[in-house]
Amino acid sequence: MQFNPEKYLIPDERMKPFINPDEIWEYITNTPTSKQLVLDIIAKSLSKKRLNLEEVAALINANTPELVDLIKQGARTLKQAIYGNRIVLFAPLYIGNKCSNNCSYCGFRSSNQAAERISLDDEQIKLEIESLEDVGQKRLILVFGEHAQYNPAFIANAVRVAYSVKKGNGEIRRVNINAAPMEIEGFQIVKDAGIGTFQIFQETYHPEIYKTYHLRGKKADYHYRLTALDRAQEAGLDDVGIGALFGLYDWRFEVMALVRHTNHLEACYNVGPHTISFPRLKDASMLPLGEQYFVSDADFTKLIAILRLAVPYTGMILTAREPANLRNEIMQFGVSQIDGGTRIELGAYTKSKQAEQNLNKGQFRINDDRSLNEVIDELIQQEMIPSFCTSCYRMGRTGEHFMEFSVPGFIKKFCTPNAILTFAEYLCDYAPEETAEKGWKLIDKELKDLDDAKIVQLMNERLDLIKKGKRDIYF
Repeated sequence: MQFNPEKYLIPDERMKPFINPDEIWEYITNTPTSKQLVLDIIAKSLSKKRLNLEEVAALINANTPELVDLIKQGARTLKQAIYGNRIVLFAPLYIGNKCSNNCSYCGFRSSNQAAERISLDDEQIKLEIESLEDVGQKRLILVFGEHAQYNPAFIANAVRVAYSVKKGNGEIRRVNINAAPMEIEGFQIVKDAGIGTFQIFQETYHPEIYKTYHLRGKKADYHYRLTALDRAQEAGLDDVGIGALFGLYDWRFEVMALVRHTNHLEACYNVGPHTISFPRLKDASMLPLGEQYFVSDADFTKLIAILRLAVPYTGMILTAREPANLRNEIMQFGVSQIDGGTRIELGAYTKSKQAEQNLNKGQFRINDDRSLNEVIDELIQQEMIPSFCTSCYRMGRTGEHFMEFSVPGFIKKFCTPNAILTFAEYLCDYAPEETAEKGWKLIDKELKDLDDAKIVQLMNERLDLIKKGKRDIYF
């Protein structure tokens, strides 16, 4: 098959289905690979160019230890070149777990009679956010079940409540959303509340397999979900996140489909996804899924490295579904965002002890239950800068403007200085003495590594202001 994805998509294809399983399997089955080809593909990626489907398939089919190592090292180099060594931190906040869908892999599914259905009211949301601010969180993703109660107005109100909470030096500077697909008008309502990124995961991109997991509810409509972020773009919401739940189908297909989704967004809207997520099913406890498509740690690490090379500019999110030791390893190969201090129970941040006793009642099981400061301590040990930066969103570097900065790699000039400044705030306001001592040493090292004397001067001036109590300084 001679298929050119760049010619396939034209603006008239907006909001039309764009996944062809036969096409994807044709690439996977018939694309050859070799050491030289892998090296050439990595070189293209390091030049900040997105890979096409044939190139991604060649990386997927590179299975020898030598070639896999080349892919991982290429991903490490690319991440360092674009984002430096900073890791953005955030926390998920579950607002409501009512759901009208019956997805067989999800604890929120409507048939789960053991689930206690809760929706936080405004006061409960404020208490949760105060608890998050008490430990230094600045970035949230609000998570909603897919239910009529959680309509655009409800979500917009929760966003405004989140931004309104100020406790000491604490404040939430960016609120992202993970919620059900909407119509264009709904996305406009949520956009007007000032959200950052709107995430919608396709779960599995294979249309027939999708049907086997999504038994009823609006989510059973594969094409409506697939084109949801097209409607977001039409609404002017240009910061969107895509993802797949690895373990529902063959991981090779899902990686190709995520890149296909990226192609589609770029071709139709000149904007790729701001983030790509890759949550993974870890076990089938209480879930009738079997283990046919479960992804091993080795394949999981490889697929993340491939995605980093495939879409150099996009943020990549690794969640607390994964254990701490694996997260520490995988972060080296392309991940740019992780959650820390995660609780997934409704009301868990204000009632953490009770939540820890009821982990089985959540949407899924977390495997990294470290506190935010414990995560930060380990990042410092790896000489990675913990970042709470929100400057791109607040300076208007989103959508096409973000692409202008991030695709050529210029975003690093903003990311590293802003990461240091937000990290300094954390060290001043929330860090235990031992963490603060290690953190300031890391900042000193990072300043010495900056190759722009003017930036170093400006950074030292801003760090002095932070030490004197000034907050929310950014480039």
